[in-house]
Amino acid sequence: MNIKNIIFDLGGVIIDIDYNLAAAAFKNLGIVDFDNFYSKAKQSTLFDDFEKGIITNAEFRSNLRQYLPDNISDHQIDDAWNAMLMGIPSHRVDFLRKVAEKYRIFLLSNTNRIHIDAFTQYNDEKFGKGYFEDIFEYCYFSSDIAMRKPDAEIFEFVLTENGLTKEETIFIDDSIQHVQGALSTGIYAELLKVEAGETIENKYAYLIEN
Repeated sequence: MNIKNIIFDLGGVIIDIDYNLAAAAFKNLGIVDFDNFYSKAKQSTLFDDFEKGIITNAEFRSNLRQYLPDNISDHQIDDAWNAMLMGIPSHRVDFLRKVAEKYRIFLLSNTNRIHIDAFTQYNDEKFGKGYFEDIFEYCYFSSDIAMRKPDAEIFEFVLTENGLTKEETIFIDDSIQHVQGALSTGIYAELLKVEAGETIENKYAYLIEN
């Protein structure tokens, strides 16, 4: 392969994620079966719409409130929703910086405004304001562009907007349905098997080798 461009997923690839932590947090608030309608593999229309920016933060919370006690605050909902975000190891950011010296790299994430605000604050506090985002040529968030993986349109959008050649582009994600979506557009794509202990810095160490 003659790879010149790399598109990275965010959650589960760069930022460590544990969906069980959010499920446990919502269970503590009163939603005992949260993982039945939101998980890594599948989710309800509510979460799809939130990731596409079709509904606002307030509308998202309002929808969740039908399953919650009356005294639950916005802050409690946001904290439970953000519980799955575990942070980014410094050595992973260092790895991405080195990759960016040799390749055009992009971020492509299915994510919503509550999560974006939370991990942006985390990144700014840990690495310095804007340091993380500046690693990438561009960061694409589904809620900003009204498209989401695994739909072909979002991959075509990133390719076209940046003049990327499919044969020179690889997409890395930890969800098989997103990898399959990328492959269907003609991009080379690989699954990062986080459950098997794979990380981008160990699986793709060859990217920064001389």
